[in-house]
Formats: sequence, C-alpha cells, structure tokens
Amino acid sequence: MGQAIGAILGQAVGVAISPVPIIAVILMLFSKGSKINSISFLVGWIVGLLGVGMIVLALGIASSDGAPSTASGWIKTLIGALFIVLGFKQWKSRPKKGESAAMPKWMSSIDEFTAVKSLGLGLLLAGVNPKNLGLTISAAAAIGSAGLSSGDEAVVLVVYVVLASLTIAAPVILNLVMGSKATHTLTEMKEWLTDNNATVMTVLFIVLGAKVLGDGISIIA
Repeated sequence: MGQAIGAILGQAVGVAISPVPIIAVILMLFSKGSKINSISFLVGWIVGLLGVGMIVLALGIASSDGAPSTASGWIKTLIGALFIVLGFKQWKSRPKKGESAAMPKWMSSIDEFTAVKSLGLGLLLAGVNPKNLGLTISAAAAIGSAGLSSGDEAVVLVVYVVLASLTIAAPVILNLVMGSKATHTLTEMKEWLTDNNATVMTVLFIVLGAKVLGDGISIIA
C-alpha cells in the first residue's frame, strides 16, 4: 500500500495546486454566507474527487496478473500529452506586462452564491475541470494497477483525496479558527494566486504532463 500511496503523491499535489478553486473558496470566505458556502464548496470538492476515483476503480483497469494494464498505460499517455498541450496554451494566454490577470466571469457573482451553488461549484472544479479530472483518473488508474485489495484501494483513494484537498481546506479552517484576523493573510494569498495563475498552471501542466506521459509510455512500450 505504501508503494501505491507514493505513486499518487504527484497527482495529489497537482490537484492541490489549483489557483482558481483556491481563489474561489477565499472569495466565498469574504461573502455573506461565508461559513456555510465555504464548507459546502469543500464538501463538493471532496465528493467530486472521490466520485471520479471510485468510478475509475469500479471500471477495473488492472491486468489479470495485477500489473498495470495496457489500458491504464494509454490513459496516462493521453492525459500526459493533453497536459503538455494545456501547459503551452496557458503560457500563451498569460497576461502581458502591465495587464491584469483575467479570472473567470462567474467569480464576480460568488457573493450571491447559496450553499447549493457552492456545493455544485466544488463538484465541478474537482470532478469536471480538465486538470483535476485527468489527474484523478491517472491516480485511480495507478491505485487500480497496484494489486491491492478493495479495502486498501479505498484507503489509498482517501489518502489521495485528503492530500488533494489540503489547499482548499486550509483557508476554510484558517477562517473558522482565526475569524477576521485571517482576512489579511487570505487577501494576500488571493492576490498572489490571481497574479501568478497562468505561470503556476503552465509549470504544473508541463511537469505533471511529462511525468504522466512517461509513466504511460513505460507501461505500453
């Protein structure tokens, strides 16, 4: 099981480093329904990751001898190639010097979100966002190919979800513990992530893409 956990650490960190969802949860902490909305978002995020992971595990991608299957190799190869393409796309779309970084239009309406909308947004950003979807599929494929029992697979998946959710949970917990004293720290965090979103995502996509692509090629070669 330890080997399987080691195999999914890169994907978990990749999901955790998600500037837009982190900015979204911070904005929720500044909104009218800050506590309930931010907690709902976190729950949606966790459910989204768990849902994708459980679906991939249920499909079964290990070969009969417990080794990584050709299917898992092709899945990783395609995801890795996609990430590299998305990395170059992010780099081209980065703001020019002196320009403000553009954020998704829906962020402007976060102050009006209900708990249900926040839950739904968490689900979408965790389970449908291309980066997080691809990384979770890759992680679940690695778990399913590790030759573990169903119980151990569940444990490793939970470890993955916990690690991938730390950066979303941290602002929520910080706000619950410190209240208004956390405002300055959260504001600085939001501003830095907004300004550096494109650069962070470019590096993340290319590094993770190269790793996942290499893993996939090593399986099918």
